[in-house]
Amino acid sequence: MADPVFKRLALLGIGLIGSSVARIAKQRGDIAAEIVVNARTQKSLDRVMELGIADRVEIDPAMAVEGADCVMLCAPVGAFADLAARIGPHLAPGTVLTDVGSTKQSVIRDVGPLVPAGVHFVPAHPIAGTEYSGPDSGFVELFQGRWTLLTPIPGTDEEAVRKIEALWQRCGAQTERLEPAHHDRVLAIVSHLPHLIAFTICGTADDLADETRQEVINYAASGFRDFTRIAASDPVMWRDIFLNNREALLEMLQRFMEDAQAMARAVRWGDAAYIEDRVERGRKIRRSLIERKQA
Repeated sequence: MADPVFKRLALLGIGLIGSSVARIAKQRGDIAAEIVVNARTQKSLDRVMELGIADRVEIDPAMAVEGADCVMLCAPVGAFADLAARIGPHLAPGTVLTDVGSTKQSVIRDVGPLVPAGVHFVPAHPIAGTEYSGPDSGFVELFQGRWTLLTPIPGTDEEAVRKIEALWQRCGAQTERLEPAHHDRVLAIVSHLPHLIAFTICGTADDLADETRQEVINYAASGFRDFTRIAASDPVMWRDIFLNNREALLEMLQRFMEDAQAMARAVRWGDAAYIEDRVERGRKIRRSLIERKQA
């Protein structure tokens, strides 16, 4: 077995991503020799120990990062600034600080100024997930064949970046480096906007008259069921994502609304060719996802 990438990995937050990383690291043994977990509640930490996915748990994030050579922020991105302020004085020189947040410019803005000299900050984003959260939600196959995007700022220590790449590759992910602003624009269309639409559609259905709403629930076709799966996602996490990728999300929403209006006009005026073209383009994208094993 290869040597562990890190001696001590501290996971701050133990939801789907954090608990999956913990499980994989425990199973493989070549990611970290020791795993320390921090969470907001003692109940979550007790469950972590019951599950056996950490060597030690700490309710105080400052204690969790003591002696760690890798610290991974796995909380909602809105909590990162406070977390970074609390742990900054306790990070040893040479420590690699990373994260799993879905927005990268905001993370660099909130965390970057609080990173002590000698600590290497490597923002990252594993593009994998389900609608579930909490310590029980993780599983070892979550990142298999998926992408983890790294967005290091210029001048970041190359060895630190390579270590984070190695961590995610040993979790089963493919890795690529992106410029932070480009990452946020891409994720706005492939992830953030679809979630916004799903939450909105489910809200619209919930606002219907009682009798109609019950019929929606009883007779929901697969399309609506897919939206409800997305809409079951963690509300705090998605609130923070929307607010921290505001500009890119609003830009993509505006483009979507213009395209939706164009589709509405086609339906209104019976433009069959336009409708068929849009459906075929959707089918083409789906085929591409299947071919690349990202479906």
